[in-house]
Amino acid sequence: MSRNVYDILEVRGFIEQCTHENEVRELLGKESVTFYIGFDATADSLTAGHFLTVMAMMHMQKAGHRPIALLGGGTTMIGDPSGKSDMRSMMTRETIDYNANRFHEQLSRYISFDNDKAIVANNADWLLDLNYVEFLREVGVHFSVNKMLAAESYKQRMEKGLTFFEFNYMIMQAYDFWKLNKLYDCKLQLGGNDQWSNIIAGVDLIRRKEQKPAFGLTFKLLTTSEGIKMGKTMKGAVWLDPEKTSPYEFFQYWRNIEDVKVEECLGLLTFLPMDEVRRLGALEGAEINQAKEILAYEITKIVHGEEEAIKARDAAKALFEGGAKSEDIPTTTYSADRFEEGIDLITLMVDAKLATSRSDARRTIVQGGVTVNEVKVTEFDRVFTKNDLDADGALLVRKGKKSYHRFMTE
Repeated sequence: MSRNVYDILEVRGFIEQCTHENEVRELLGKESVTFYIGFDATADSLTAGHFLTVMAMMHMQKAGHRPIALLGGGTTMIGDPSGKSDMRSMMTRETIDYNANRFHEQLSRYISFDNDKAIVANNADWLLDLNYVEFLREVGVHFSVNKMLAAESYKQRMEKGLTFFEFNYMIMQAYDFWKLNKLYDCKLQLGGNDQWSNIIAGVDLIRRKEQKPAFGLTFKLLTTSEGIKMGKTMKGAVWLDPEKTSPYEFFQYWRNIEDVKVEECLGLLTFLPMDEVRRLGALEGAEINQAKEILAYEITKIVHGEEEAIKARDAAKALFEGGAKSEDIPTTTYSADRFEEGIDLITLMVDAKLATSRSDARRTIVQGGVTVNEVKVTEFDRVFTKNDLDADGALLVRKGKKSYHRFMTE
């Protein structure tokens, strides 16, 4: 067993709350602990938001502990109300199963499931065939409604109306922990800090039903300086699937984060030594860009591999330094006759998702925020034809300083 992973997680900035800090630290130092993190299968790819918990799993496995990736084939059919103002939309069983399988594929890139080093489980296996009366007798008797209603995870939803459907979520997650404890001797649940109430519920259930120790630990949530969850762009979520967010776009997201978040993200989302993290985090002025480039490269290398990280970094440098165009810049290809007819700049921006709407594009153009092939364009009705393409047969549209998109013909 290597250095206590609790200390590693703490010094790197992961740990937010822990049910029994001294006991958890001692446990992680003396034996191989089976722990779990749940992933509700609400989409067909993990996101940048999931990546922090994936990093924690990697640290834990490297230290000799055994992860269980619990896919929420059952809980996704209800939806976690934690931190949400609206009820989650209902999904079909087939969609949830497909998403869960995609999560398993992606997690296998970061976690070794060979030789029982990690386990993948799906709570659909025990939740979907539960007998309701037996479940209430076995589990429901251990929960106080008063205590549940006081939980942070329900407060926001209480104002708009919390359905009984969603109210069951905490009990079901607690049941998951108890089930994993029975099946795999799982003693520890990890999750984002918005899961604290749900995790405590599972810890309490195991301790009451089994008179055995169980523990919970939460991680900080990645947020901007305004408290908004990181991992969102104008296009939506930042995905780990390269088909949904290209390695270049993924790299650019981290390259462009706020200066004040650089050190925190280096600690949480890379494996760089903490001395180097602190050195990079202390850079100021233009030098902080060096730290951002290293951050973006290191994260992209973990998620997409070294080759894609190098290509993304080179593409970004080519744009910033005005060098040769790179094949890794986000590109839209039109048929040749589209450029024969001519395409207006507003359409180009909307197609590239450089604007949320035509009016947004028009406003940005008029305000001087758009260049085409490095020439500022302020006429919102400007139309581009094949005669405007550069020597490479491309049209490079830039919004602001950092958002680029290339248009080419077939």
